[in-house]
Amino acid sequence: MEQMQEQTFKQCPSCRRTWVDYLDFLADPCLQLIGYQALFEKLSDGLFLFNHSCGTTLSIAVQALQHLHDGPVFPERVIGSENCPGLCLLKHETGPCPAACEGAHVRSIMQIIKQWRKAASPC
Repeated sequence: MEQMQEQTFKQCPSCRRTWVDYLDFLADPCLQLIGYQALFEKLSDGLFLFNHSCGTTLSIAVQALQHLHDGPVFPERVIGSENCPGLCLLKHETGPCPAACEGAHVRSIMQIIKQWRKAASPC
């Protein structure tokens, strides 16, 4: 008899807690979004950073949560221009970006994550 393997969205390398899908992950009250690590070659390839209650910081690729954004995605980067507020340079800044920049939709996803309804279960 063939064993079915459980799909895993993410596993904590320290405490081994496993999240089956992104819904399970985002609803976990033991996780907190703490920032975004930009990859300036392609901002949508960056990483969202989360602190877990066990003391570990976890990263999730922007691509894994890209589907949460249903607004515009701007094709050009304005980093370094007068239109850029420089938020992508601040790893722990999670606020929205007002610039019409390639990275603005990433910051929009962070707003969705921050407002995600957490499960009632304790950490």
